[in-house]
Amino acid sequence: MSRLIECVPNFSEGRDLSVIERITERIESVDGVRLLDVDPGQATHRTVVTFVGPPEQVLEAAVRAVTAACELIDMSRHNGEHPRFGATDVCPLVPVSGVTMEETAEYARELGRRLGEELGVTVFCYEAAATREERRNLATVRAGEYEGLAERLGDPDWRPDFGPAEFHPRWGATAVGARDFLVAYNVNLNTTSTRRANAIAFDVREKGRILREPDPLTGEIVRDESGEQVWSPGSLEHVKAIGWFIEEYGVAQISMNLTNISKTALHTAFDEVCRKADARGVRVTGSELVGLIPRTAMLDAGRHFLRKQRRSLGVSDEELIKIAVRSLGLDELAPFEPREKVIEYLLEADAPRRGIDESVRGFTEQTASESPAPGGGAVSAAVGALGAALGTMVANLSAHRRGWDERWEEFSDWAEKGKALHEELLRLVDADTDAFNAILAAGRMARGSEDERRARDEAVEAATRGAIDVPLRVMEVALESMELSGAMARDGQETSASDAGVGALCARTAVRGAYLNVRINAAQLADERTAGEYLSRGKELEARARELECEALEAVEARL
Repeated sequence: MSRLIECVPNFSEGRDLSVIERITERIESVDGVRLLDVDPGQATHRTVVTFVGPPEQVLEAAVRAVTAACELIDMSRHNGEHPRFGATDVCPLVPVSGVTMEETAEYARELGRRLGEELGVTVFCYEAAATREERRNLATVRAGEYEGLAERLGDPDWRPDFGPAEFHPRWGATAVGARDFLVAYNVNLNTTSTRRANAIAFDVREKGRILREPDPLTGEIVRDESGEQVWSPGSLEHVKAIGWFIEEYGVAQISMNLTNISKTALHTAFDEVCRKADARGVRVTGSELVGLIPRTAMLDAGRHFLRKQRRSLGVSDEELIKIAVRSLGLDELAPFEPREKVIEYLLEADAPRRGIDESVRGFTEQTASESPAPGGGAVSAAVGALGAALGTMVANLSAHRRGWDERWEEFSDWAEKGKALHEELLRLVDADTDAFNAILAAGRMARGSEDERRARDEAVEAATRGAIDVPLRVMEVALESMELSGAMARDGQETSASDAGVGALCARTAVRGAYLNVRINAAQLADERTAGEYLSRGKELEARARELECEALEAVEARL
Protein backbone atom coordinates (compact mmCIF):
# COMPACT_ATOMS: atom_id res chain seq x y z
CA MET A 1 0.00 0.00 0.00
CA SER A 2 1.31 3.47 -0.88
CA ARG A 3 2.26 5.69 2.06
CA LEU A 4 0.01 8.72 1.69
CA ILE A 5 -1.02 11.56 3.93
CA GLU A 6 -3.31 14.46 3.27
CA CYS A 7 -2.65 18.07 4.25
CA VAL A 8 -5.52 20.55 4.64
CA PRO A 9 -4.11 24.03 5.33
CA ASN A 10 -6.58 26.86 5.86
CA PHE A 11 -5.27 30.22 4.66
CA SER A 12 -6.72 33.53 5.84
CA GLU A 13 -7.44 34.78 2.33
CA GLY A 14 -10.63 34.05 0.42
CA ARG A 15 -11.15 37.11 -1.74
CA ASP A 16 -7.96 37.70 -3.74
CA LEU A 17 -7.71 34.57 -5.87
CA SER A 18 -4.32 35.62 -7.24
CA VAL A 19 -2.87 35.22 -3.74
CA ILE A 20 -4.36 31.74 -3.42
CA GLU A 21 -3.03 30.81 -6.85
CA ARG A 22 0.49 31.86 -5.89
CA ILE A 23 0.28 29.76 -2.73
CA THR A 24 -1.02 26.68 -4.53
CA GLU A 25 1.68 27.03 -7.19
CA ARG A 26 4.24 26.42 -4.43
CA ILE A 27 2.38 23.24 -3.45
CA GLU A 28 2.29 21.96 -7.01
CA SER A 29 6.01 22.64 -7.42
CA VAL A 30 6.78 19.55 -5.29
CA ASP A 31 7.03 16.33 -7.29
CA GLY A 32 4.76 13.54 -6.04
CA VAL A 33 2.20 15.88 -4.46
CA ARG A 34 -1.30 16.17 -5.92
CA LEU A 35 -3.42 19.27 -5.33
CA LEU A 36 -6.93 17.95 -4.81
CA ASP A 37 -9.11 20.90 -3.91
CA VAL A 38 -9.07 24.69 -3.46
CA ASP A 39 -12.18 26.08 -1.76
CA PRO A 40 -12.22 29.87 -1.17
CA GLY A 41 -14.94 31.65 0.84
CA GLN A 42 -15.69 35.34 0.48
CA ALA A 43 -17.61 35.85 3.71
CA THR A 44 -15.21 33.75 5.78
CA HIS A 45 -12.22 35.35 3.97
CA ARG A 46 -10.61 31.94 4.15
CA THR A 47 -9.51 29.24 1.70
CA VAL A 48 -9.33 25.53 2.46
CA VAL A 49 -6.69 23.77 0.35
CA THR A 50 -6.30 19.99 0.18
CA PHE A 51 -3.33 18.09 -1.20
CA VAL A 52 -2.02 14.57 -0.83
CA GLY A 53 1.19 12.62 -1.38
CA PRO A 54 4.00 10.69 0.34
CA PRO A 55 4.74 12.13 3.82
CA GLU A 56 8.14 13.69 3.06
CA GLN A 57 6.89 15.44 -0.07
CA VAL A 58 3.74 16.65 1.69
CA LEU A 59 5.84 18.24 4.45
CA GLU A 60 7.99 20.02 1.87
CA ALA A 61 4.91 21.29 0.04
CA ALA A 62 3.42 22.50 3.32
CA VAL A 63 6.58 24.44 4.21
CA ARG A 64 6.58 26.11 0.78
CA ALA A 65 2.88 26.97 1.06
CA VAL A 66 3.26 28.50 4.54
CA THR A 67 6.27 30.47 3.29
CA ALA A 68 4.12 31.94 0.51
CA ALA A 69 1.29 32.75 2.93
CA CYS A 70 3.71 34.62 5.21
CA GLU A 71 4.88 36.65 2.21
CA LEU A 72 1.46 37.42 0.77
CA ILE A 73 -1.08 37.66 3.65
CA ASP A 74 -1.16 40.51 6.19
CA MET A 75 -3.21 39.49 9.24
CA SER A 76 -3.29 43.02 10.60
CA ARG A 77 -5.75 43.86 7.80
CA HIS A 78 -7.81 40.65 7.92
CA ASN A 79 -11.48 40.31 8.82
CA GLY A 80 -13.89 37.44 8.23
CA GLU A 81 -16.66 35.32 9.71
CA HIS A 82 -14.47 32.34 10.63
CA PRO A 83 -12.32 32.11 13.81
CA ARG A 84 -8.61 32.58 12.93
CA PHE A 85 -5.27 33.61 14.39
CA GLY A 86 -2.79 33.30 11.56
CA ALA A 87 -2.05 33.73 7.85
CA THR A 88 -1.85 29.95 7.68
CA ASP A 89 -4.44 29.46 10.38
CA VAL A 90 -4.37 25.68 10.69
CA CYS A 91 -2.35 23.01 8.92
CA PRO A 92 -3.56 19.52 9.84
CA LEU A 93 -2.16 16.27 8.48
CA VAL A 94 -4.48 13.30 7.91
CA PRO A 95 -3.41 9.66 7.36
CA VAL A 96 -4.78 8.31 4.06
CA SER A 97 -3.03 4.97 3.49
CA GLY A 98 -0.04 3.04 4.80
CA VAL A 99 0.57 5.52 7.65
CA THR A 100 -0.67 5.26 11.25
CA MET A 101 -2.08 8.13 13.27
CA GLU A 102 0.96 7.94 15.57
CA GLU A 103 3.29 8.33 12.57
CA THR A 104 1.18 11.19 11.24
CA ALA A 105 1.47 12.98 14.58
CA GLU A 106 5.26 12.67 14.37
CA TYR A 107 5.20 14.13 10.85
CA ALA A 108 3.05 17.00 12.15
CA ARG A 109 5.59 17.79 14.89
CA GLU A 110 8.38 17.65 12.31
CA LEU A 111 6.41 20.12 10.17
CA GLY A 112 5.93 22.37 13.19
CA ARG A 113 9.67 22.25 13.92
CA ARG A 114 10.53 23.22 10.35
CA LEU A 115 8.05 26.10 10.32
CA GLY A 116 9.45 27.39 13.60
CA GLU A 117 13.14 26.99 12.78
CA GLU A 118 13.19 27.75 9.05
CA LEU A 119 10.51 30.46 8.86
CA GLY A 120 10.24 31.83 12.40
CA VAL A 121 6.51 31.04 12.56
CA THR A 122 4.87 30.64 15.97
CA VAL A 123 3.44 27.11 16.03
CA PHE A 124 1.02 25.36 18.38
CA CYS A 125 0.41 21.62 17.97
CA TYR A 126 -3.12 20.27 18.43
CA GLU A 127 -5.24 17.10 18.18
CA ALA A 128 -3.09 13.93 17.99
CA ALA A 129 0.11 16.01 17.60
CA ALA A 130 -0.50 17.99 20.81
CA THR A 131 2.40 18.07 23.25
CA ARG A 132 0.03 18.77 26.16
CA GLU A 133 -3.43 17.42 26.83
CA GLU A 134 -4.94 20.90 27.23
CA ARG A 135 -3.85 21.75 23.67
CA ARG A 136 -5.66 18.92 21.90
CA ASN A 137 -8.75 21.02 21.17
CA LEU A 138 -8.22 23.53 18.36
CA ALA A 139 -10.79 25.93 19.82
CA THR A 140 -8.73 26.09 23.03
CA VAL A 141 -5.50 26.66 21.13
CA ARG A 142 -7.06 29.44 19.04
CA ALA A 143 -9.01 31.10 21.89
CA GLY A 144 -8.83 34.88 21.65
CA GLU A 145 -8.01 34.60 17.95
CA TYR A 146 -5.55 36.94 16.26
CA GLU A 147 -6.63 39.95 18.33
CA GLY A 148 -5.77 38.19 21.60
CA LEU A 149 -2.59 36.47 20.41
CA ALA A 150 -0.08 39.04 21.70
CA GLU A 151 -1.46 38.78 25.24
CA ARG A 152 -1.58 34.98 25.13
CA LEU A 153 2.05 34.72 24.00
CA GLY A 154 3.01 36.67 27.14
CA ASP A 155 1.61 33.85 29.29
CA PRO A 156 4.31 31.25 30.15
CA ASP A 157 1.65 28.52 30.09
CA TRP A 158 1.04 29.28 26.43
CA ARG A 159 4.58 29.23 25.17
CA PRO A 160 4.39 27.84 21.60
CA ASP A 161 5.58 24.34 20.78
CA PHE A 162 7.88 25.66 18.06
CA GLY A 163 9.05 29.06 16.90
CA PRO A 164 9.20 32.38 18.76
CA ALA A 165 6.99 33.29 21.71
CA GLU A 166 6.67 36.74 20.20
CA PHE A 167 3.74 38.31 18.39
CA HIS A 168 4.31 38.80 14.68
CA PRO A 169 1.55 41.13 13.46
CA ARG A 170 1.83 40.12 9.79
CA TRP A 171 1.41 36.35 10.03
CA GLY A 172 0.21 35.67 13.58
CA ALA A 173 0.45 31.98 14.53
CA THR A 174 -0.24 28.58 12.98
CA ALA A 175 -1.83 25.47 14.51
CA VAL A 176 -0.29 22.26 13.18
CA GLY A 177 -2.09 19.01 13.95
CA ALA A 178 -2.73 15.39 13.12
CA ARG A 179 -6.33 14.25 13.01
CA ASP A 180 -8.79 11.87 11.47
CA PHE A 181 -10.67 12.91 8.38
CA LEU A 182 -12.64 16.04 9.24
CA VAL A 183 -15.69 16.93 7.22
CA ALA A 184 -16.51 20.64 7.08
CA TYR A 185 -20.25 20.69 6.55
CA ASN A 186 -22.78 23.53 6.49
CA VAL A 187 -26.56 23.12 6.70
CA ASN A 188 -28.67 25.86 5.08
CA LEU A 189 -31.72 27.36 6.82
CA ASN A 190 -34.74 29.31 5.60
CA THR A 191 -33.88 32.19 7.90
CA THR A 192 -31.49 35.12 7.97
CA SER A 193 -31.31 35.10 11.77
CA THR A 194 -27.85 34.34 13.15
CA ARG A 195 -29.35 34.10 16.65
CA ARG A 196 -31.72 31.31 15.60
CA ALA A 197 -28.96 29.55 13.70
CA ASN A 198 -26.73 29.71 16.76
CA ALA A 199 -29.50 28.32 18.94
CA ILE A 200 -29.79 25.29 16.66
CA ALA A 201 -25.99 24.93 16.55
CA PHE A 202 -25.88 24.88 20.38
CA ASP A 203 -28.66 22.25 20.37
CA VAL A 204 -26.62 19.82 18.28
CA ARG A 205 -22.93 20.47 18.96
CA GLU A 206 -21.21 18.21 21.46
CA LYS A 207 -20.18 21.12 23.69
CA GLY A 208 -23.78 22.32 23.92
CA ARG A 209 -24.55 25.55 25.76
CA ILE A 210 -24.18 27.10 29.22
CA LEU A 211 -26.90 25.74 31.51
CA ARG A 212 -29.41 28.31 32.78
CA GLU A 213 -32.29 27.76 35.17
CA PRO A 214 -35.21 27.96 35.29
CA ASP A 215 -35.35 29.35 31.74
CA PRO A 216 -32.69 28.05 29.28
CA LEU A 217 -32.45 31.47 27.58
CA THR A 218 -32.88 34.10 30.29
CA GLY A 219 -32.39 32.18 33.53
CA GLU A 220 -29.48 32.37 35.93
CA ILE A 221 -26.25 30.62 34.88
CA VAL A 222 -25.79 27.36 36.80
CA ARG A 223 -22.39 26.98 38.46
CA ASP A 224 -20.70 24.01 40.09
CA GLU A 225 -19.11 23.88 43.56
CA SER A 226 -15.99 25.58 42.22
CA GLY A 227 -17.99 28.41 40.73
CA GLU A 228 -17.41 27.22 37.15
CA GLN A 229 -20.19 27.46 34.60
CA VAL A 230 -22.06 24.20 33.97
CA TRP A 231 -22.60 23.21 30.36
CA SER A 232 -25.58 21.33 28.95
CA PRO A 233 -24.23 19.02 26.20
CA GLY A 234 -25.72 18.94 22.72
CA SER A 235 -27.13 15.91 20.95
CA LEU A 236 -24.27 15.04 18.56
CA GLU A 237 -20.92 13.64 19.63
CA HIS A 238 -17.75 14.66 17.75
CA VAL A 239 -19.45 17.73 16.29
CA LYS A 240 -18.41 21.37 16.56
CA ALA A 241 -20.93 23.93 15.34
CA ILE A 242 -21.76 27.61 15.18
CA GLY A 243 -24.48 29.58 13.43
CA TRP A 244 -23.70 32.37 11.00
CA PHE A 245 -25.17 34.44 8.15
CA ILE A 246 -23.61 34.10 4.69
CA GLU A 247 -24.21 37.33 2.83
CA GLU A 248 -23.22 35.98 -0.62
CA TYR A 249 -26.04 33.41 -0.38
CA GLY A 250 -28.44 35.43 1.78
CA VAL A 251 -29.00 32.54 4.21
CA ALA A 252 -28.08 31.54 7.71
CA GLN A 253 -26.21 28.28 8.13
CA ILE A 254 -25.24 25.82 10.80
CA SER A 255 -21.50 25.48 10.19
CA MET A 256 -20.23 22.14 11.51
CA ASN A 257 -16.97 20.26 11.76
CA LEU A 258 -17.65 16.52 11.92
CA THR A 259 -14.47 15.27 13.58
CA ASN A 260 -15.29 11.55 13.64
CA ILE A 261 -17.68 10.50 10.88
CA SER A 262 -17.53 6.88 11.99
CA LYS A 263 -19.29 7.99 15.21
CA THR A 264 -21.47 10.81 13.86
CA ALA A 265 -22.09 10.37 10.15
CA LEU A 266 -22.90 13.09 7.64
CA HIS A 267 -26.52 12.00 7.31
CA THR A 268 -26.90 11.72 11.10
CA ALA A 269 -25.82 15.34 11.52
CA PHE A 270 -28.18 16.46 8.73
CA ASP A 271 -31.19 14.65 10.16
CA GLU A 272 -30.53 15.96 13.66
CA VAL A 273 -30.23 19.56 12.47
CA CYS A 274 -33.53 19.06 10.60
CA ARG A 275 -35.21 17.89 13.84
CA LYS A 276 -33.82 20.70 15.98
CA ALA A 277 -34.58 23.34 13.36
CA ASP A 278 -38.16 22.13 13.00
CA ALA A 279 -38.61 22.36 16.78
CA ARG A 280 -37.66 26.04 16.54
CA GLY A 281 -39.91 26.78 13.55
CA VAL A 282 -37.04 26.84 11.07
CA ARG A 283 -36.71 24.65 7.98
CA VAL A 284 -33.56 23.12 6.50
CA THR A 285 -33.37 23.84 2.76
CA GLY A 286 -30.15 22.07 1.83
CA SER A 287 -26.50 21.74 2.78
CA GLU A 288 -22.98 22.40 1.60
CA LEU A 289 -19.68 20.51 1.79
CA VAL A 290 -16.51 22.57 2.20
CA GLY A 291 -13.51 20.67 0.88
CA LEU A 292 -13.49 16.92 0.28
CA ILE A 293 -15.24 13.90 1.72
CA PRO A 294 -14.46 10.17 1.79
CA ARG A 295 -16.54 8.05 -0.57
CA THR A 296 -17.76 5.84 2.29
CA ALA A 297 -19.49 8.82 3.92
CA MET A 298 -21.47 9.52 0.75
CA LEU A 299 -22.32 5.85 0.21
CA ASP A 300 -23.49 5.51 3.82
CA ALA A 301 -25.70 8.57 3.36
CA GLY A 302 -27.20 7.15 0.18
CA ARG A 303 -27.99 3.84 1.90
CA HIS A 304 -29.49 5.69 4.88
CA PHE A 305 -31.97 7.62 2.75
CA LEU A 306 -32.86 4.58 0.65
CA ARG A 307 -33.50 2.62 3.84
CA LYS A 308 -35.86 5.35 5.03
CA GLN A 309 -37.73 4.98 1.71
CA ARG A 310 -37.78 1.17 2.13
CA ARG A 311 -35.96 0.77 -1.17
CA SER A 312 -33.21 -1.68 -2.14
CA LEU A 313 -29.70 -0.69 -1.07
CA GLY A 314 -27.96 -2.93 -3.61
CA VAL A 315 -27.61 -0.25 -6.29
CA SER A 316 -24.43 1.12 -7.85
CA ASP A 317 -22.14 3.50 -6.00
CA GLU A 318 -22.99 6.18 -8.55
CA GLU A 319 -26.70 5.84 -7.76
CA LEU A 320 -26.06 5.85 -4.00
CA ILE A 321 -24.12 9.09 -4.31
CA LYS A 322 -26.88 10.65 -6.44
CA ILE A 323 -29.41 9.76 -3.73
CA ALA A 324 -27.13 11.29 -1.06
CA VAL A 325 -26.70 14.53 -3.03
CA ARG A 326 -30.44 14.91 -3.60
CA SER A 327 -31.44 13.98 -0.05
CA LEU A 328 -28.89 16.26 1.62
CA GLY A 329 -29.53 19.10 -0.84
CA LEU A 330 -25.82 19.37 -1.54
CA ASP A 331 -26.46 21.15 -4.84
CA GLU A 332 -28.71 23.91 -3.46
CA LEU A 333 -26.08 26.68 -3.43
CA ALA A 334 -23.78 25.40 -6.19
CA PRO A 335 -23.52 22.32 -8.41
CA PHE A 336 -22.11 19.30 -6.57
CA GLU A 337 -19.68 17.27 -8.69
CA PRO A 338 -18.74 13.97 -7.01
CA ARG A 339 -15.63 13.64 -9.20
CA GLU A 340 -14.39 16.92 -7.72
CA LYS A 341 -15.51 16.45 -4.10
CA VAL A 342 -14.98 12.76 -3.26
CA ILE A 343 -11.36 12.14 -2.37
CA GLU A 344 -11.07 8.62 -3.80
CA TYR A 345 -12.39 9.76 -7.19
CA LEU A 346 -9.77 12.50 -7.34
CA LEU A 347 -6.99 10.07 -6.49
CA GLU A 348 -8.22 7.67 -9.17
CA ALA A 349 -8.58 10.35 -11.85
CA ASP A 350 -5.00 10.12 -13.15
CA ALA A 351 -4.63 6.35 -12.74
CA PRO A 352 -3.98 4.53 -16.03
CA ARG A 353 -7.09 2.94 -17.49
CA ARG A 354 -7.01 -0.84 -17.24
CA GLY A 355 -9.06 -3.74 -18.57
CA ILE A 356 -11.94 -3.31 -16.17
CA ASP A 357 -12.21 0.42 -16.97
CA GLU A 358 -12.73 -0.21 -20.66
CA SER A 359 -16.05 -0.57 -22.49
CA VAL A 360 -17.37 -4.02 -23.34
CA ARG A 361 -16.16 -3.51 -26.90
CA GLY A 362 -12.76 -2.30 -25.74
CA PHE A 363 -12.29 -5.22 -23.35
CA THR A 364 -13.40 -7.69 -26.02
CA GLU A 365 -11.04 -6.26 -28.63
CA GLN A 366 -8.18 -6.16 -26.13
CA THR A 367 -8.81 -9.83 -25.33
CA ALA A 368 -8.81 -10.69 -29.06
CA SER A 369 -5.45 -8.97 -29.67
CA GLU A 370 -2.05 -10.67 -29.86
CA SER A 371 -1.38 -9.82 -26.20
CA PRO A 372 -1.66 -12.93 -23.96
CA ALA A 373 -3.43 -10.90 -21.29
CA PRO A 374 -6.26 -10.48 -20.51
CA GLY A 375 -6.81 -14.17 -21.08
CA GLY A 376 -9.10 -16.96 -19.97
CA GLY A 377 -8.78 -16.16 -16.28
CA ALA A 378 -9.73 -12.51 -16.73
CA VAL A 379 -12.61 -13.43 -19.02
CA SER A 380 -13.86 -15.99 -16.48
CA ALA A 381 -13.93 -13.25 -13.82
CA ALA A 382 -15.71 -10.86 -16.19
CA VAL A 383 -18.35 -13.45 -17.08
CA GLY A 384 -18.82 -14.16 -13.37
CA ALA A 385 -19.27 -10.43 -12.70
CA LEU A 386 -22.03 -10.30 -15.32
CA GLY A 387 -23.73 -13.30 -13.72
CA ALA A 388 -23.65 -11.69 -10.27
CA ALA A 389 -24.91 -8.43 -11.78
CA LEU A 390 -27.92 -10.22 -13.27
CA GLY A 391 -28.80 -11.73 -9.91
CA THR A 392 -28.47 -8.27 -8.34
CA MET A 393 -30.76 -6.81 -10.99
CA VAL A 394 -33.49 -9.35 -10.25
CA ALA A 395 -33.15 -8.64 -6.51
CA ASN A 396 -33.50 -4.88 -7.07
CA LEU A 397 -36.51 -5.32 -9.34
CA SER A 398 -38.14 -7.64 -6.84
CA ALA A 399 -37.54 -5.19 -3.98
CA HIS A 400 -39.51 -2.53 -5.89
CA ARG A 401 -42.30 -4.77 -7.13
CA ARG A 402 -45.79 -3.51 -6.45
CA GLY A 403 -47.49 -5.50 -3.70
CA TRP A 404 -44.22 -6.84 -2.28
CA ASP A 405 -43.50 -3.83 -0.07
CA GLU A 406 -43.16 -5.96 3.05
CA ARG A 407 -40.38 -7.96 1.36
CA TRP A 408 -38.20 -5.00 0.27
CA GLU A 409 -35.55 -5.64 2.94
CA GLU A 410 -35.28 -9.36 2.06
CA PHE A 411 -34.48 -8.52 -1.57
CA SER A 412 -32.37 -5.51 -0.63
CA ASP A 413 -30.11 -7.79 1.42
CA TRP A 414 -29.69 -10.07 -1.61
CA ALA A 415 -28.98 -7.06 -3.84
CA GLU A 416 -26.31 -5.74 -1.48
CA LYS A 417 -24.66 -9.16 -1.42
CA GLY A 418 -24.80 -9.35 -5.22
CA LYS A 419 -23.27 -5.90 -5.56
CA ALA A 420 -20.34 -6.88 -3.34
CA LEU A 421 -19.84 -10.07 -5.37
CA HIS A 422 -19.84 -8.46 -8.81
CA GLU A 423 -17.55 -5.67 -7.58
CA GLU A 424 -15.04 -8.22 -6.30
CA LEU A 425 -15.20 -10.18 -9.55
CA LEU A 426 -14.54 -6.99 -11.49
CA ARG A 427 -11.44 -6.37 -9.38
CA LEU A 428 -10.33 -9.94 -10.07
CA VAL A 429 -10.35 -9.24 -13.84
CA ASP A 430 -7.33 -6.99 -13.42
CA ALA A 431 -5.89 -9.11 -10.62
CA ASP A 432 -5.67 -12.07 -13.01
CA THR A 433 -3.74 -9.99 -15.56
CA ASP A 434 -1.44 -8.70 -12.80
CA ALA A 435 -0.77 -12.27 -11.66
CA PHE A 436 0.16 -13.32 -15.21
CA ASN A 437 2.50 -10.34 -15.56
CA ALA A 438 4.14 -11.25 -12.22
CA ILE A 439 5.05 -14.68 -13.62
CA LEU A 440 6.61 -13.06 -16.70
CA ALA A 441 8.57 -10.62 -14.52
CA ALA A 442 9.87 -13.43 -12.30
CA GLY A 443 10.93 -15.44 -15.34
CA ARG A 444 13.00 -12.50 -16.59
CA MET A 445 15.08 -12.31 -13.41
CA ALA A 446 18.83 -12.85 -13.68
CA ARG A 447 20.02 -16.44 -13.27
CA GLY A 448 23.77 -16.33 -13.80
CA SER A 449 24.95 -17.29 -10.32
CA GLU A 450 23.57 -19.98 -8.05
CA ASP A 451 22.09 -17.35 -5.71
CA GLU A 452 20.43 -15.61 -8.65
CA ARG A 453 18.98 -18.90 -9.91
CA ARG A 454 17.64 -19.70 -6.44
CA ALA A 455 16.07 -16.23 -6.13
CA ARG A 456 14.52 -16.56 -9.59
CA ASP A 457 13.08 -20.01 -8.85
CA GLU A 458 11.58 -18.77 -5.57
CA ALA A 459 10.07 -15.75 -7.33
CA VAL A 460 8.59 -17.91 -10.08
CA GLU A 461 7.11 -20.30 -7.52
CA ALA A 462 5.57 -17.42 -5.53
CA ALA A 463 4.19 -15.78 -8.68
CA THR A 464 2.71 -19.11 -9.81
CA ARG A 465 0.92 -19.49 -6.48
CA GLY A 466 -0.47 -16.01 -7.01
CA ALA A 467 -1.67 -17.03 -10.46
CA ILE A 468 -3.58 -19.87 -8.81
CA ASP A 469 -4.92 -17.87 -5.86
CA VAL A 470 -6.70 -15.42 -8.18
CA PRO A 471 -8.74 -17.93 -10.26
CA LEU A 472 -9.43 -19.92 -7.11
CA ARG A 473 -10.93 -16.79 -5.60
CA VAL A 474 -12.92 -16.26 -8.81
CA MET A 475 -14.35 -19.75 -8.31
CA GLU A 476 -15.31 -19.00 -4.69
CA VAL A 477 -16.97 -15.67 -5.44
CA ALA A 478 -18.77 -16.92 -8.55
CA LEU A 479 -20.03 -19.89 -6.54
CA GLU A 480 -21.48 -17.49 -3.95
CA SER A 481 -23.26 -15.63 -6.74
CA MET A 482 -24.93 -18.89 -7.80
CA GLU A 483 -26.72 -18.95 -4.46
CA LEU A 484 -28.04 -15.46 -5.30
CA SER A 485 -29.13 -16.54 -8.79
CA GLY A 486 -30.84 -19.64 -7.40
CA ALA A 487 -32.72 -17.65 -4.77
CA MET A 488 -33.86 -15.11 -7.38
CA ALA A 489 -34.92 -17.86 -9.80
CA ARG A 490 -36.98 -19.42 -7.01
CA ASP A 491 -38.27 -16.38 -5.06
CA GLY A 492 -37.76 -13.29 -7.22
CA GLN A 493 -40.36 -11.81 -9.54
CA GLU A 494 -41.54 -14.37 -12.09
CA THR A 495 -40.93 -12.22 -15.17
CA SER A 496 -37.20 -12.09 -14.35
CA ALA A 497 -36.70 -15.81 -13.76
CA SER A 498 -34.89 -16.21 -17.08
CA ASP A 499 -32.47 -13.43 -16.11
CA ALA A 500 -31.66 -15.26 -12.91
CA GLY A 501 -31.09 -18.42 -14.97
CA VAL A 502 -28.63 -16.63 -17.27
CA GLY A 503 -26.87 -15.34 -14.16
CA ALA A 504 -26.47 -18.90 -12.91
CA LEU A 505 -25.11 -20.04 -16.29
CA CYS A 506 -22.59 -17.18 -16.33
CA ALA A 507 -21.46 -18.06 -12.81
CA ARG A 508 -21.10 -21.73 -13.74
CA THR A 509 -18.95 -20.73 -16.74
CA ALA A 510 -16.82 -18.55 -14.47
CA VAL A 511 -16.25 -21.44 -12.05
CA ARG A 512 -15.35 -23.94 -14.78
CA GLY A 513 -13.17 -21.47 -16.68
CA ALA A 514 -11.28 -20.39 -13.56
CA TYR A 515 -10.74 -24.06 -12.64
CA LEU A 516 -8.96 -24.59 -15.96
CA ASN A 517 -6.56 -21.80 -14.93
CA VAL A 518 -6.05 -23.39 -11.51
CA ARG A 519 -5.18 -26.70 -13.14
CA ILE A 520 -2.76 -25.36 -15.76
CA ASN A 521 -0.86 -23.24 -13.23
CA ALA A 522 -0.83 -25.91 -10.52
CA ALA A 523 1.02 -28.15 -12.99
CA GLN A 524 3.88 -25.62 -12.97
CA LEU A 525 4.39 -25.69 -9.19
CA ALA A 526 7.51 -27.43 -7.88
CA ASP A 527 5.77 -28.09 -4.55
CA GLU A 528 3.56 -31.05 -5.44
CA ARG A 529 1.79 -31.08 -2.08
CA THR A 530 0.66 -27.48 -2.48
CA ALA A 531 -0.38 -28.21 -6.06
CA GLY A 532 -2.50 -31.12 -4.85
CA GLU A 533 -4.22 -28.95 -2.25
CA TYR A 534 -5.09 -26.35 -4.90
CA LEU A 535 -6.49 -29.00 -7.24
CA SER A 536 -8.51 -30.64 -4.48
CA ARG A 537 -10.09 -27.33 -3.48
CA GLY A 538 -10.83 -26.44 -7.10
CA LYS A 539 -12.46 -29.80 -7.77
CA GLU A 540 -14.67 -29.37 -4.70
CA LEU A 541 -15.83 -25.92 -5.85
CA GLU A 542 -16.45 -27.13 -9.40
CA ALA A 543 -18.62 -30.00 -8.17
CA ARG A 544 -20.68 -27.70 -5.95
CA ALA A 545 -21.19 -25.28 -8.87
CA ARG A 546 -22.62 -28.11 -10.96
CA GLU A 547 -25.18 -28.82 -8.22
CA LEU A 548 -26.20 -25.18 -7.84
CA GLU A 549 -26.55 -24.76 -11.60
CA CYS A 550 -29.01 -27.66 -11.71
CA GLU A 551 -31.02 -26.26 -8.80
CA ALA A 552 -31.22 -22.79 -10.35
CA LEU A 553 -32.26 -24.05 -13.77
CA GLU A 554 -34.90 -26.33 -12.26
CA ALA A 555 -36.33 -23.28 -10.46
CA VAL A 556 -36.34 -21.35 -13.73
CA GLU A 557 -38.09 -24.17 -15.60
CA ALA A 558 -40.78 -24.32 -12.92
CA ARG A 559 -41.64 -20.65 -13.53
CA LEU A 560 -41.44 -20.46 -17.33
